[in-house]
Amino acid sequence: MTTVRARVTVLVSSTVLSLATVTGTASAVRIPDDPGAMTGPAPISSSPGVPPYVDPASNSTQPVYDYADAIRESVYVDTTMDTDSDGKNDVVAVDIVRPRETQADGLKIPVIMDASPYFSCCGRGNESEKKTYDENGVIQKMPLFYDNYFVPRGYAMVGVDIVGTGRSTGCGDVGGKDEIDSVVAVIDWLNGRNTAHTGDGSPVTASWTNGAVGMIGKSYDGTLANGVAATGVEGLKTIVPISAISSWYDYTRSGGVPYSDDYMPWLGGYVGHDTPACDAVRADLGDDDDDETGDYTAFWASRDYLKDASKVKASVFMTHGLSDYNVQTNHFASWWAALARNDVPRKLWLGLEDHVDPFEFRREAWVDELHKWFDYWLQDLPNGVMKEPMASVETAPDVWRDYKTWPAVNRALPVPLSAGKLGAQGKGTVTITDDPDLTEDDIVAEPSQVIAGRQMFLSAPLPASIRISGTPSVTLKIKSDSTTTPVTARLIEYGEAERYSGIRRTTESTCEGESVDFDDSCYFTVEKLTSESDHGIVSRGWIDAAHSKSLSDPTPLTPGKWSTVTVPLRAQDEIIPKGRILGLAVTLSDTEWTTPNDTGATIDIDLSASKLNLPVTSGTISAPTKPQPIDVDITTPTQRPDLHDPTN
Repeated sequence: MTTVRARVTVLVSSTVLSLATVTGTASAVRIPDDPGAMTGPAPISSSPGVPPYVDPASNSTQPVYDYADAIRESVYVDTTMDTDSDGKNDVVAVDIVRPRETQADGLKIPVIMDASPYFSCCGRGNESEKKTYDENGVIQKMPLFYDNYFVPRGYAMVGVDIVGTGRSTGCGDVGGKDEIDSVVAVIDWLNGRNTAHTGDGSPVTASWTNGAVGMIGKSYDGTLANGVAATGVEGLKTIVPISAISSWYDYTRSGGVPYSDDYMPWLGGYVGHDTPACDAVRADLGDDDDDETGDYTAFWASRDYLKDASKVKASVFMTHGLSDYNVQTNHFASWWAALARNDVPRKLWLGLEDHVDPFEFRREAWVDELHKWFDYWLQDLPNGVMKEPMASVETAPDVWRDYKTWPAVNRALPVPLSAGKLGAQGKGTVTITDDPDLTEDDIVAEPSQVIAGRQMFLSAPLPASIRISGTPSVTLKIKSDSTTTPVTARLIEYGEAERYSGIRRTTESTCEGESVDFDDSCYFTVEKLTSESDHGIVSRGWIDAAHSKSLSDPTPLTPGKWSTVTVPLRAQDEIIPKGRILGLAVTLSDTEWTTPNDTGATIDIDLSASKLNLPVTSGTISAPTKPQPIDVDITTPTQRPDLHDPTN
C-alpha cells in the first residue's frame, strides 16, 4: 500500500500552485474534459444493494474511482447569523471533491469533513498545506491526504472554512456557538435541511450524498469536531478528533491559573478576517475572558463541550500525544470520561509524541485503521473494527500495546508524604515560600538537596515496574499567609535511560492515495528521536488555591487557617521500570509555564493530611529508609510550548 520515493519527483507543479493567490468568483463545479472517461479500476461489486466500490469479501471500500476525474466543487452554505453586523447573513465556504460517478451514475456516498480556520491563514499538516483554487475560484488542492485516499474509495471530501475565516464571511468567536453553528449549517445542507448557492448565486443541493458525515481534524479542527458532536446534530455519524480541545477554559488556564493573557482575541486575529467589524468582535472576547480572575464564567461555559457530552450521538475515535503541552492530556481524558458516562462508542490511540498527528508517527497503521473506522461508521461495513481492543498506547518509541479499556485504573493509590519522602506517612509540617524565578530545571535538579521555594518528596527505588494509567493528583492541606496562591506539582521519575525526545522530518516520503499535478498524496516521513537523560517528567499540574473547590465561585483562603487544595496533574499512561525513583516536587507560582495573577505567598503543608493520588496498576510506592542521594545533571532545558502558535 505504501511506497517511498524522492520528494522532488512529485512536488514541482503543486509547489508552484501553493504559492499562488487565486481570486475570483467561485463557480459550482469543475468536471474533467471527458466525462465519459474511466481510467480507474473497474467496479468491484455487482451484488444488489452493495455499492460498486465495496469488496464484499473483505468488507472494505476499494479505490475504483479515478481521482483525476473527480468533480471539484465550491459552494457557499447559508446561515441565519450576521456576526459582522453588515446587514447580510453570513455564508460558509465549502469545497468538495467527490467521484464523478456521483453525477454521472447517481451514486450517493458519505462525506468525510475537515472544518478548519487554518485553510487560508496557516495551512494543515506537518507541511502546512493550504487550499488552492483554479482561475474560476474552484477548489484544486485540498490539504492532507484524505481526498487522495478516500475519494477513489467512494467518499466525498469536504473542506469547510468556518465562519470568519478563509472565503467564508462573518467573524469567528473562537470555539463559541457561532463557529460551531457554521459547521452545523453545512451538515444540515448535506442532509437537505439547509440551502446553499454557487458564487453566482445559483441554488445548489447536495443530491450526491446520503447525508452520513464523519468529521476529522487535528487541534482546532478536531476541537470543532468535538463541539459539533456535542450539539447532537443529525447526520454526524462519527468524529476523529486529533490532539483536540474539549474545553477552551482548560486550554487557556489550569484551575484558575492562566497560561497567558488575552489568548482568545489573539487567536481570533491570527486566523480570522482583518476588518474593523471583526476587531470589535475580538475586543469583546478580550473583555469577557476574565483573565484577571481566572474564573469559569458563562463565556467559558459556551466553549465547554464536556457539559454537553450527553448530546453526542456520533462515535468517537480520538488520538492524543502523551507529551502534548499545547493541548494538554486533560482534554482527551476529560472528554473520554464524559463519553464513557454516556456510553458513546469510542476508540483511543495514545502516542509518546507531543502535538503531532499519528499520520506522522504511525502512518501505515493509522491510514489502515482510519479506513476501517470510516468504512464501519459511514459505509455500514461489518469489518470488526469495534471488536478490536479499545485503546492502543505507545509504551516506547514505535512499541505499541493494545488494552481492553482505558484508563487501567479508576481508583488512585493514595501515596502518603513525609519530610522529603514519598510513600511514608509523615507528621508535622513543611514550609514553602514562593520563588517566581525558579525554573523547571531548578526544580527537578539536585532532588536530594534543600532548595528554597521547592519541596521535594522522593520514593525508594521501585521494587518492580509499575504502570501509571489515568489522571494523578496531589491533595495538600495547607495554611497560607495570603488569600490565594498558585500551587504547582510535578511528578518525576529519576534514573538514567534513553528517552523519547521528539520527531524530525526525513527526506523520504510515502504516497497515500492517488495524485494529480496540483494535488499529490505524498508526504515526508518523520523519525523519532531519543536522548540519554537522568530523569523524565511524568506529569505536571497547576491550580489557584482559591479555585480548588469551585472554578466559577472561588473561595478565598483565610490567612493562618488550614484548608485543603487538590492539584490536578495531567493524564498519563506510562510504564515506570523497576529501580526508578519517583519524585514529587511542589512549588507555588510557575512563571515559566503559566502567567499567575498572584505570587509571593508562603504556605505550610500538613504532611499527615497530604498525599499523592497515583493511578497505578500494581505494586506499592515505599519511602527510602534513609535520605536517597540522587545526582541529576540537567543539560537540556525543558521548554514550554508556545500556546500562541496554534499550529505548534
